[in-house]
Amino acid sequence: MVYNILLWRSLLDKNLYFLFLSAKNEQNYGMEKIALKLLGMINSQSQSGAYTLILGETEGKRRLPILINGFEAQAILFHIEQIKIPRPLTHDLFKNFADTFGITFREVIISKFAQGIFYGTLVCEDASGIKEIDSRTSDAIALAVRFNCPIFTYEAVLAAAGVSIEEEPDIDDLATGGIGSQPEGYDYDKFTVEELEEMMNEAIEKEDYERASQLRDIINRRKAGK
Repeated sequence: MVYNILLWRSLLDKNLYFLFLSAKNEQNYGMEKIALKLLGMINSQSQSGAYTLILGETEGKRRLPILINGFEAQAILFHIEQIKIPRPLTHDLFKNFADTFGITFREVIISKFAQGIFYGTLVCEDASGIKEIDSRTSDAIALAVRFNCPIFTYEAVLAAAGVSIEEEPDIDDLATGGIGSQPEGYDYDKFTVEELEEMMNEAIEKEDYERASQLRDIINRRKAGK
């Protein structure tokens, strides 16, 4: 009798767990995904040793600038430029591991932007089915270029963290580092929201996406009353 109760309880817990996973997947996949492409990378002018990764809509004019550290930037560039190294980097090792055990990457999703931080999700598949793995966005992109899998995001992320431009940027211009931003500690408090928005639009026109994203964050905080 006790065994039967425990068995039914175990089955109930498992069913509830799978219902939770199904609801989570429906929530994630019910939102329309927006395809992104990797446009380039520039040296960060606000943080030493960091880089700004530029992603863009494949069918749109919005750009998503993401600040990443030097290690992930190196991992992305080494693979794109097909630079041969004597021993595998961490992301190369991860791909070798996945290939060995029959794990494929279906896609990478930049799934959330909160408090200035991007969140990534790896969508993988093996013999047991599809799995979602939480990831730093920089690691997710480094793996996406190795697995040659598509990169997506959601409208909510682009609306919160994206910048819009009217003309397609020149990738060679992006590689040079763009137009210099204001010095560190520059006082934006003396400007109105309208003036900050004008400055942001000017930065976008000059393809200075890092400064544009900084101004966007300041504007959003100002509008939220923070």
